[in-house]
Amino acid sequence: MLRRVQCLIRLHSNGRPALQFRSFATDGSNTKQNPNPNPKAQKQGSKNLPAVRNPFATAQDRTKDSYLTMVEIFNERDVHRRNHVEFIYAALKNMADFGVERDLEVYKALINVMPKGKFIPTNLFQAEFMHYPKQQQCIIDLLEQMEDLGVMPDYEMEAMLLNVFGRQGHPLRKYWRMMYWMPKFKNLSPWPLPDPVPDDTLEIARLAVERMCTVDLRSKVTVFETKELKDSIDDTWIVSGMSAEQEKLLREHSRQKALYIEGPFHIWLRNRRINYFTLRADPDTEFLAQLDERQLDDDDVSNIEVPFFGRAPPRRHNQLGKLRSVHQQDDGTILAICATGTSTKDSLLSWIRFLEANGNPSIGEVPVLFRFTSTMPAKAKEIEGSASVPATNDSRSRENGQSRSE
Repeated sequence: MLRRVQCLIRLHSNGRPALQFRSFATDGSNTKQNPNPNPKAQKQGSKNLPAVRNPFATAQDRTKDSYLTMVEIFNERDVHRRNHVEFIYAALKNMADFGVERDLEVYKALINVMPKGKFIPTNLFQAEFMHYPKQQQCIIDLLEQMEDLGVMPDYEMEAMLLNVFGRQGHPLRKYWRMMYWMPKFKNLSPWPLPDPVPDDTLEIARLAVERMCTVDLRSKVTVFETKELKDSIDDTWIVSGMSAEQEKLLREHSRQKALYIEGPFHIWLRNRRINYFTLRADPDTEFLAQLDERQLDDDDVSNIEVPFFGRAPPRRHNQLGKLRSVHQQDDGTILAICATGTSTKDSLLSWIRFLEANGNPSIGEVPVLFRFTSTMPAKAKEIEGSASVPATNDSRSRENGQSRSE
């Protein structure tokens, strides 16, 4: 006990502490605060710093081959494949620039970047608490991008995920859910499209018009070339869709009532948008009113007549008479649809002339009005004219009211 007291007295008698603590800065900016830096320790620490570099952003040749080449270079550069998660995220981000965002081979090449066998859980707790969560979430994000873009995985990808994360891994569970739902939705559309969608605009317009004409099985899709007309200005193509029922409605249309060309409307074929126009007539209010009067509710039991004792059976009001066509809607009657290569008024005027020359001579006796939904002509007048005078509704109506009478 006496010796311990003597040691404590000696410690307090000295002016400096017996134990000294030194702090070493890991950043080069704090070297002034560190009086005795250790250069060997700093050199060893600099080797372990992750050098994250995005080779996809600086690539000049943006093709699929160059993309896969960079992935192979990363696999062969280091045995341990450090920073593989950052590399996969950078590759996913730049897929659209290389045009490989819908290529299954590229996604399998990125999954192959992950080390094999290291992330497989060995017990139940590791499996449920997401063993190596950063790596598993990276591959889940990759699978979600495939799901958003409609890329169907295959059984080889299942084997790859099984080798990387094991049967209890969360990415493999995500793969199983995708393989259950994606085949159900892949062939659900009644209008299948080629994969990939063709780049030819004429072919895409023909597919779009054929899809819209399926409401009438007797519809006929015709492709016209405006260079066959003498007075046409635009040299383009026209895809027109019209059925026999629509031709009949056009022949029965009153010569005193105008027809309207309306549009452009939009239809999407996967990631491609097509503009189309309609030839429409005003609704026949008298005919629609007669249809409403002839309609009899079969579920109405308030007034039941029993045909006994020589009385004639009740006559159904909607049993005989003119039926309503699928083209006769409440807001108007659709007589034809088309899609042109330029979507200009001259191409639409050529479309009307083609319809007149191909079995619809009555259209030349009816005034045709252009009614565009776009306000670009009025906005152009506002820009070219005085900025203080805005484009009013009257000016827009005058712009949309251009007519042609044949």
